[in-house]
Amino acid sequence: MSKPIKFSIKKELDGKPGRAGVIETPHGTIHTPAFVSVGTKASVKALTPEQILETGAEVVLANTYHLYLEPGDERVKKFGGLQKFMNWHGPTMTDSGGFQVFSLGAAYGKEISKVVSITDPSQLLSERSLDGEEPRLAKIGQDGVSFRSHHDGTLHYITPEKSIDIQHNLGADVIFAFDECTSPTESYQYQEEALERTHRWAKRSLDHHNSLIRANGGIGPALFGIVQGGREEALRKRSAEFIGGLDFDGFGIGGSFAKEDMETAVKWVNEILPKDKPRHLLGIGEPEDLFMGVENGVDLFDCVAPTRNGRGGTLYTSSGKINVRNAEYREDTGPLDPECGCSVCKNYSRAYLCHLYRAHEMLGGTLGSIHNLYFIINLVKQMRQAILDGNFQEFKTKFLSKYSK
Repeated sequence: MSKPIKFSIKKELDGKPGRAGVIETPHGTIHTPAFVSVGTKASVKALTPEQILETGAEVVLANTYHLYLEPGDERVKKFGGLQKFMNWHGPTMTDSGGFQVFSLGAAYGKEISKVVSITDPSQLLSERSLDGEEPRLAKIGQDGVSFRSHHDGTLHYITPEKSIDIQHNLGADVIFAFDECTSPTESYQYQEEALERTHRWAKRSLDHHNSLIRANGGIGPALFGIVQGGREEALRKRSAEFIGGLDFDGFGIGGSFAKEDMETAVKWVNEILPKDKPRHLLGIGEPEDLFMGVENGVDLFDCVAPTRNGRGGTLYTSSGKINVRNAEYREDTGPLDPECGCSVCKNYSRAYLCHLYRAHEMLGGTLGSIHNLYFIINLVKQMRQAILDGNFQEFKTKFLSKYSK
């Protein structure tokens, strides 16, 4: 079977795993490292596809779980796949639904996100099936996951094969193997159990994916396997060895991370994964974390933070994040960020943005999301150029010294 994507490395960082490369897909080229815009329900919230393109985005990631429930993956297939359905003509990706297994199962009602502080006792997870706990929407078994729709309470069951079927129907260029995302606060015993389950699911995902490709005459999406293992070095390395040894087209680095040891987890994994295939750090998107990932050999990132923050008025600037709703910006006629080249910074003042958010105008969320996406996407593009120019460390030091103040 011919490979559905082609990855090539153009330049590597001196003494570091970081690299600048290119991923060629059936719907266009992704210049790596790259930030992937998240369009959960086949929509980057508050933005049209034309506005997404203006941010510099090259690729959009949609959510398997949500699109399976609404409008349904078979309906998306009938309409010609994600690209035609949402009028996005560039590359697309879909996740496996594994993070929803985590957020609706073990983490349900705990407000635990992709990055947690393991020192916060309120976020420590107790045993997974205690009577009297807040009811979870998902239950994890050895063969798959049963869950109730958050829309109408109907019961569904997703196996690795079902996840692959859904993603093939959605028609993305890159899809992910079904996995179980775990919290770093889980016990070693549970992390190990979940890891073995994820490895079995990865093999089943790959086998079923290959059978669908063969049935379709060798045509279909690229499949990435996901490395798990929590914050345990032995488990992370075991997972990288196992997943890296399978014939995936690329790799995701998954899990919910403790902020203080995300970097070491990425290093453990990328020292083992095959160098000639792309690596995607799932759900991570803050500037400091992006620099860390790029430096340590990550090629792709995705995160809802830019648009989620944008809708709430928390906006990125070269001097750090600001809440533009604050009263101090009501009389500020300057641009949001004088160093930013986005259409928002060229055309609107901080005072106007402040007004939009305080007046609860929808336009505020749109403009904030455009700016935040542009800021993060182009920050990663600047990192790529710095690798090519041979001055990555200087760029990193200069940016973070101002951004962190």
